[in-house]
Amino acid sequence: MLKVLIIRFSSIGDIVLTTPIIRCVKNQLPGAEIHFLTKKVFEKVIVGNPYIDKNWFFESVSESRSELKKIGFDYVIDLQKNVKSRLIGYFLTGKYMTFDKLNVQKFLLTSFKFNTLPDKHIIDRYFEGLASLAIKYDDQGLDFFISDVERDDTKAFIPEQKFCALILGATHFTKRIPLSKCQEIIQKCPIPVVLLGGKDVIDISEKLTIDYGEKCTNLCGQLSLAGSAAIIEKSDFVITADTGMMHIAAALRKTIHVLWGNTLPAFGMYPFLPANAIPYVSHEVPNLSCRPCSKLGHDTCPKGHHKCMEEQDVDKILN
Repeated sequence: MLKVLIIRFSSIGDIVLTTPIIRCVKNQLPGAEIHFLTKKVFEKVIVGNPYIDKNWFFESVSESRSELKKIGFDYVIDLQKNVKSRLIGYFLTGKYMTFDKLNVQKFLLTSFKFNTLPDKHIIDRYFEGLASLAIKYDDQGLDFFISDVERDDTKAFIPEQKFCALILGATHFTKRIPLSKCQEIIQKCPIPVVLLGGKDVIDISEKLTIDYGEKCTNLCGQLSLAGSAAIIEKSDFVITADTGMMHIAAALRKTIHVLWGNTLPAFGMYPFLPANAIPYVSHEVPNLSCRPCSKLGHDTCPKGHHKCMEEQDVDKILN
């Protein structure tokens, strides 16, 4: 039996973006046993994926290496490609495979606004890295699996009528939809709004609930990751920034409106959808010479104005 290890340490969205590779390797390598290695904190992102035969959740990379070496992998597919993941790949006996991260091109774009990035999604670059295995993309998009128990646990929170899921959370401030824009979205949205995010945005969600309690339901910090996904699954459409929940919404084939802050779709991390899915809609503030200021994000706007989000056109979004 062929044994394959796929590595992606973090984070939520990046792990969801590995799911086409997981599925296609499982389905296209006859008899392959798929192992997946990630950080313990992201366990909930990948648990329940039927294409994975064994998950490995680590606290210590050195301890994981020793356990993994005992398996005897035939292939190691590194979709993280940093020092730690490379050390694991080199330590194991299987054929090591990875992809082009395009770090130089991203540096040129963020630092000098000189765009030499190819017009392709990161998932396409993942598949290019597997060319020697002849693994092909199957046109089925992303995967995210929600159990019936998790769906049942969220039924009490789902409005009876159509609603919009508004994603407040994002790892970095410069990616987040600011309070002023959230207020405007709730005011103008023709249907109720459900607020989703983690404990880090509870202060914003509580402010919105006080101001618009009759029109919005605040679930920030109250649900598991799968619980939030179950809410998204039932929504009429999703308004989000460039976040992990954006990729989960894509996996669930939702109508998605993306407000781009400091990042750009050109980085190749936009919603990845099957060919027959409803296209997502990008919303960007045009003619900002400071964008993109980072491939990841900042805790504060480097220019102090956060125009990439503060000047988003809510009327255009809702139209």
